[in-house]
Amino acid sequence: MNPTALQRTLSRMAHEIAEKNEASADIIVVGVQRGGVHLAKRLAVLLEQICGHAVPCGTLDVNFYRDDLDTHHTPNVHPTQVPADITGKVVVIVDDVLFSGRTTRAAMDALKDLGRPRRIQLAVLVDRGHRELPIKADFVGKSIPTARGENVEARLKEDNGDDTVYLERL
Repeated sequence: MNPTALQRTLSRMAHEIAEKNEASADIIVVGVQRGGVHLAKRLAVLLEQICGHAVPCGTLDVNFYRDDLDTHHTPNVHPTQVPADITGKVVVIVDDVLFSGRTTRAAMDALKDLGRPRRIQLAVLVDRGHRELPIKADFVGKSIPTARGENVEARLKEDNGDDTVYLERL
């Protein structure tokens, strides 16, 4: 995915989010640290243009909610900052790549400590398959079927990347 395709994909996803959520004032976009944070910010800006009002955007660190904490030495913790009460709201979790579903499950567990959303939706830039949990994204930028020996990496300009998505063979 090149920079033009990435921007076009995010624009389409923002329109899909707005279309699925008529009560746009209830939307809160939350990016999963690290991969989803910049994408969430971009989607919030696009949603603001579409909906005509600011859309709150936050960040969510899921490290302490992961079910594989015992296999990692020391988690690299980032801030969780949610700018509004999520109770009764539609929370759109944003991540770059959906793989096993375990990060999404951890994100949902983290959200329950912050309130009780009316609905949780999932937006991912890339769905690469290989789910280990029954989790499906509501909004998918691109589905890229992969082999286990492959990796999908989103390199965003906010992290000194070039706004591209690469499929790498390991």
